[in-house]
Amino acid sequence: MSERRIRGIAASPGIAIGPVYRYEPLLITVEVEAGQDVATELARLEAALAAARQEIRLLAEEAGRAVGPKEAAIFSAHELFLQDPELLQQVQGRIRQQQSAASAWQAGFQHYIHQLQAVQNEYLQARVLDLEDVAQRVLRHLTGQAEESWQLSEPAVIVAHELTPSAIVRCPREQVLAFCTAQGGPTSHVAILARALGVPAVVGLGEELAGVRSGQAVIVDGERGLVIAEPEAEALARYRRQAQRLQRRARQAEEDRQQPACTRDGRCYPVRANVQTPEEVAAVRTCGAEGIGLLRTEFLFLERRQAPSEEEQREIYRALIEAVQPAPVVFRTFDIGGDKPVPYLSLPRESNPFLGLRGVRLGLQRPPLLRTQLRALLRAGAGRELRILFPMVSSYEEVEALRRLVQEVEQELRQQGQELAERVELGIMIEVPAAALLVDVLAEVVDFFSLGTNDLTQYVLAADRTNESTASLADPFHPAVLRLLQLTVEAAHRCQRRVEICGELASEPLALPLLLGLGIDELSMVPRAVPRCKEAIRRWTLQEAQQVTREALHLRTAAEVRSYLHTCSPDEAAS
Repeated sequence: MSERRIRGIAASPGIAIGPVYRYEPLLITVEVEAGQDVATELARLEAALAAARQEIRLLAEEAGRAVGPKEAAIFSAHELFLQDPELLQQVQGRIRQQQSAASAWQAGFQHYIHQLQAVQNEYLQARVLDLEDVAQRVLRHLTGQAEESWQLSEPAVIVAHELTPSAIVRCPREQVLAFCTAQGGPTSHVAILARALGVPAVVGLGEELAGVRSGQAVIVDGERGLVIAEPEAEALARYRRQAQRLQRRARQAEEDRQQPACTRDGRCYPVRANVQTPEEVAAVRTCGAEGIGLLRTEFLFLERRQAPSEEEQREIYRALIEAVQPAPVVFRTFDIGGDKPVPYLSLPRESNPFLGLRGVRLGLQRPPLLRTQLRALLRAGAGRELRILFPMVSSYEEVEALRRLVQEVEQELRQQGQELAERVELGIMIEVPAAALLVDVLAEVVDFFSLGTNDLTQYVLAADRTNESTASLADPFHPAVLRLLQLTVEAAHRCQRRVEICGELASEPLALPLLLGLGIDELSMVPRAVPRCKEAIRRWTLQEAQQVTREALHLRTAAEVRSYLHTCSPDEAAS
């Protein structure tokens, strides 16, 4: 057979070469059938739910050990599905109508799936795979079928239509060379888990992937989002050289991770870590990060029955500050609402939550909630410098109101005799195009800016990054996004304000010359990406990076930008 190239979405970087293992799980279905007596069937349902909950908890523990607490939180949602009162009432009602527990459960979750698919919320629709995963787990217990095991006899590239989180966690990771799926986007679970595992992955490959058979040789290019089936000798030789070069770089990056990130001509950049939970803080120092460039405080507000108290927040914030001192911590105020619903706030249901009541919009509408967090932060920073970052800002009026609120809280705490932070810097996330275009105005009332390229990209391109149909359009290398970043940095620097970047683009080595050339002052990323990105910075001079950026800004498409960046790397000639 001749070489075939299938384009998809680059989900996790790296190169893999090997045989295909097609993963095709057996889906359990049952006929509508009458049950035994109601009490027996209800007991069977409860036993199956309890067994499923236990399995999910064990999977969460295994995922925590393998990939970390943030990724393991995927399974918290799985357990919540099993506790959904509406779903359970519907299933129990069917059982009382003389259906068996298995057929009642199947009908109940199918109804639930149809409800999610009907909601105009791409985030919820993308969670259908999670619900199907949980439903199959319970059905296995109700029908007495054992969980399928992986049958990998050698290292292989896993090819599937789609992969559930539990399948990925259960797979023999030492045998997995890469993941390739027909479905999925850059925020799908396979993409998140593959990046956490350090395994190359390409998703969104479409129906063409169905023609790739078990045992067939493939090359997986997680850098370019490309799968090559039955590669010719020339492609194999080229990719083997590239894979060897990447391995050498990875080893060198780990060895030098505690060294500063300085270009070859001596320009040094602070490289910090994005942190989502306190458990991740331990990785900040070991990965070589110089503090926390983005502390997402949502973990304190989600999956609980009431808002955290001021004292609870203060203790946790203070512990985080002390854990990384003297390096800084940038605290982002809660970014809840949108795709992060909080039941105790009784937020209205929104047809488009990503454009709705979230971030500072929610904080300004519920001042007591934001005021409590600000009090806790100012007290936690006692005797230190404190950096506070506000998300989802779109207007000057919002920033003025936020600054006034901070000043009011400071005055209130001083009157109460509380110790406060010695110096407070206020920053805003640049996620909304309106904020990017108002940087020169906003600079009057903020001390720094932080580029949130994930949301900024989807808003600039009107492409929901959680929607698998449009995820490939939400490309941060799109020239429109790059030009807006350029405008933002230039305006900020004219006003003598620094610009940080904390979006996923910061952790992409391919983007590093662009970010340096645009004039980014500081970078923050997931801890595991820090060594690799520090190594990438060291390969450039600032002058080279500026030249690359000038050329890239004149290109017409994201594909052209990516292709150009791949060819202009300082050591590309070595391949």
